[in-house]
Amino acid sequence: MRSYDTPVRAIRHKVFEEVARIGFESTDETLIHDIEAIPYNIVEEKAKYRESIYRERAVASERVRLAMGLSLRPENKAVHLTDGLAASNIDEKYYEPPLMQVIPSACAACPSNKYVVSNMCRGCVAHPCVQACPKGAISMKNGKSHIDQSKCIKCGKCKNACPYDAISHNIRPCEQACGVKAIGSDEQGRASILQDKCVSCGMCMVSCPFGAISDKSQIFQLAHALRKGDKITAIVAPAYISQFGDDVTPAKFRTALQVLGFEDVHEVAFGADVGAISEAHHYAKEVATGNLPFLLTSCCPSWSMMAKKSFPTMIDNISQELTPMVATARKVKQENPDTKVVFIGPCASKKLEAMRRTVRSDVDFVVTFEELDAMFDAKEIDPASFEDEGSLHDATAAGRGYAVAGGVAGAIEACLKEYYPDVPVHIEHAETLADCKKVLALAKAGKLKGCMIEGMACPGGCMGGAGTNVPFAKSSKELKKFLAASTKKLPPKELREVGLE
Repeated sequence: MRSYDTPVRAIRHKVFEEVARIGFESTDETLIHDIEAIPYNIVEEKAKYRESIYRERAVASERVRLAMGLSLRPENKAVHLTDGLAASNIDEKYYEPPLMQVIPSACAACPSNKYVVSNMCRGCVAHPCVQACPKGAISMKNGKSHIDQSKCIKCGKCKNACPYDAISHNIRPCEQACGVKAIGSDEQGRASILQDKCVSCGMCMVSCPFGAISDKSQIFQLAHALRKGDKITAIVAPAYISQFGDDVTPAKFRTALQVLGFEDVHEVAFGADVGAISEAHHYAKEVATGNLPFLLTSCCPSWSMMAKKSFPTMIDNISQELTPMVATARKVKQENPDTKVVFIGPCASKKLEAMRRTVRSDVDFVVTFEELDAMFDAKEIDPASFEDEGSLHDATAAGRGYAVAGGVAGAIEACLKEYYPDVPVHIEHAETLADCKKVLALAKAGKLKGCMIEGMACPGGCMGGAGTNVPFAKSSKELKKFLAASTKKLPPKELREVGLE
């Protein structure tokens, strides 16, 4: 097992590993007992992170349910840990919405968005904080500044004015990370997710220092299917580079997946190549000619979902081309109709894209790199230990570059310049949902006419996703090396006619 940068990630990994092991090893007779034992295997005789082993086990129990693809239990009535297991103990099990959930017993009810005066206040004569406040919310009490929260409008001018940095801005990490303002509070002051706004990017999950937010998983169902010997093909997102160790080459990674039980392995970058060529054609035909004012990419499901929810008038501007995941899965099933397909990637929201009904995804399972790492450990597979033979040769550098912010725009632009040299190119890209909303507002105001707009929900793009194992700074550096070494740089123009409808 690898070492992890935070205890939260280590805990998540251990839960995933235990649940995957049950999927691989448990029988119908031992299944319920094995699941009930997980909180006790993880939390032994002494609490490490919370005030008691009882609270740690309560949190671990809810994590187990989410890792099984089940919803959290209600707090106001008795529900068994394995309640709903029968419906989840099947290979075809998707997720019970919502995907992202706050574990109440883990949430610390952090204060939500307020400015407070710390003990660093010197009670200075000038009182710049008082002078700066536009609402008269600050006064002097017992020689120190005091903020009346009923009057405060959270403008931050007092903090900026204080020469001692004695005023701090308290905001929930999950709330700060959410670019669509989908974090609210329940009646006890704990964080809650506003599902009508949430786009399941997972940034709240990776930002919570208490590990109180988690998504649901299919690792149990996938492990179960692999144990049965089902024909399953892995399609791997281009962000996989460096995610499983410095010494794990594409060839070693492919071998590790085959040892885990996958029949075959394909690059999702193939679907990205198809998308780049198709988007370039669409831009040249519709946007450059003025038929469409602008075009939005669709490969990031959280970005697309946010655009549809926050800017419903722009739905027709979202690309209708198949996403890289769907295009790759569709090609795999065209060639091998009786295989199941698992998407392996860095993204939490791909789990929702796979189960959508409007356009069939042809994807049966979705697991993140984080979840796959736990499956390797459950089977005691070390990807670095294999021989460096063979590789993955499905895609070009253009498609593989989709893994980082700007990569989609860069691939489309390169295809336009190569295959449509007379078409003027105007491309923008944004990363993080907060910045994506700003770009969409500009487009709505008519300031980005004739533009292809790429949006990525996660900072840095897919390699900064919620399901990754390695910091973006490191993984993106390794990706650049991989792209430079790719033998093919651009997909051929005729790839647009590959026929995946």
